[in-house]
Amino acid sequence: MFSPGDKIAVLDEDLEGKVISINGSVVEIETTEGFHLHFDEKELIKIGSGLPDVLPYDVEDLSEVIKQKESFKKPRSRRVKPKERNVPPMEVDLHIHKLVPRTGGLSNYDILTIQTDTAKRQLEFAMKKRIQKVVFIHGVGEGVLKAELETLFNRYENLKFYDADYQKYGLGATEVYILQNY
Repeated sequence: MFSPGDKIAVLDEDLEGKVISINGSVVEIETTEGFHLHFDEKELIKIGSGLPDVLPYDVEDLSEVIKQKESFKKPRSRRVKPKERNVPPMEVDLHIHKLVPRTGGLSNYDILTIQTDTAKRQLEFAMKKRIQKVVFIHGVGEGVLKAELETLFNRYENLKFYDADYQKYGLGATEVYILQNY
């Protein structure tokens, strides 16, 4: 199993060395510190059969190689929770204070016109950019803006619209689904 000159390690101890002589199952080794010790051959294992005594890289080179290798790893894809999958990519808040800096002097007709023009412009933008879901936040109020939005949405053939998620928006939002024509 072993022959003189073989590099060996002791299984249950932190010792290495080389085989000096073999007498039956007893192997005499010379440790790397220069001590001569005797072990049963079952306590030894052959090492370094073709490996150099010293690694070709020092520790700093190895850490650099590891960093380079890790930089080539692909980033792991992030698991998307079901709720996140259904989040509309676009929300349009039609509350008048979000659309103009000052509302003083605006009539109800002016306010409604600004809101519906904004809704139409944002809807056209979403269609151009191929965004499938848009939520229009109109608030509850008396339902005038909601009715105007429904009239606007009915002019398009490639739209479906319905009340948006109640838990998130309450009754004051309409979700529009834009059918994509590929």
